[in-house]
Amino acid sequence: MELEAKEIAGILHGKITGNEQAKVHGFSKIEEGEPGTLTFLANLKYTHYIYETQASIVLVHDGFVSEKQIPSALTLIYVQNVYAALATLMELFEREEKGEKHKRGIESPSVIKPSAVFSPEDVFIGAFAYIGNHVKLGRNVEIHPHVYLGENVTVGNDTIIYPGAKIYAGCQIGERCIIHAGAVIGADGFGFAKEGNNYKKIPQLGIVRIEDDVEIGANTTIDRAVMNSTIIRRGVKLDNLIQIAHNVEIGEDTVIAAQTGIAGSSKVGKNCMIGGQSGLVGHITVGDNVGIGAQTGVIGNIESDRNIMGMPAINLKDFLRSSVIFRKLPEMNKTVEQIQKKLSTEK
Repeated sequence: MELEAKEIAGILHGKITGNEQAKVHGFSKIEEGEPGTLTFLANLKYTHYIYETQASIVLVHDGFVSEKQIPSALTLIYVQNVYAALATLMELFEREEKGEKHKRGIESPSVIKPSAVFSPEDVFIGAFAYIGNHVKLGRNVEIHPHVYLGENVTVGNDTIIYPGAKIYAGCQIGERCIIHAGAVIGADGFGFAKEGNNYKKIPQLGIVRIEDDVEIGANTTIDRAVMNSTIIRRGVKLDNLIQIAHNVEIGEDTVIAAQTGIAGSSKVGKNCMIGGQSGLVGHITVGDNVGIGAQTGVIGNIESDRNIMGMPAINLKDFLRSSVIFRKLPEMNKTVEQIQKKLSTEK
């Protein structure tokens, strides 16, 4: 696929500075730009690369002001949101590529129970996949090799499930979802009752319900509910290696980075951003539009529209101020010891 700068600006509603006929056929990082590729400048610490990149077109924020002369061979396209604009273009290229290579058909060997419901000409089922009893697959679904779909699983239109993902019985997957390799959806929640010196397993009778336009990263696990449903709402994006426990609910358009764990029965609101390696205890509520910094430990309810960080979690500004003090503690301790020594001598 090849696009001219003028076409790209039209797609993105951007403004061009430079050659409107500049053509690109792919993408590159700004520090590794090559002729014929498009790159982007979203983080200002990479600004110096814009004066030396070999890329043909650079997406920049519409408030960008150049401090030096831009190379004459470089075309800039000013857009309101660089990351969103880049995603739009990459999606366009991906659609073009998939239009040529979209998978269809059923590979062998695979196990497909007779009661499964789908249109064979309208799906892809890869080799060694297992499709259980009463499974329902929508249109344009891709089930890649070694995927397991348990009994009564439903998968909505245009959803892709990559190799080795496992979806246990009864779970529901919406439309246009992407489930990456090794993800496990619907395994038992961690529920045990103390009985003397032993633990008695509490049956996990619920399901996992994933709404439309959700992406689930590789090796992420989402446990089925004790009763009712663990719910991942529309538009949620989960990174790799995340643990979502039983009866958790994640609100619309929330994004969660890798190695985060959310304990049972907690509820996270919509439009939240949770940094990597964060942990949320069980039975708490996080409001809407909450930002949680990396490695944060959340041990209580969080109101909407807050930014927090630290262990235990505190207001982000307070955490940053505390970090400055923490770095000074060795010096402060030395000063205190000197004062104590001086006071003891004066006695």
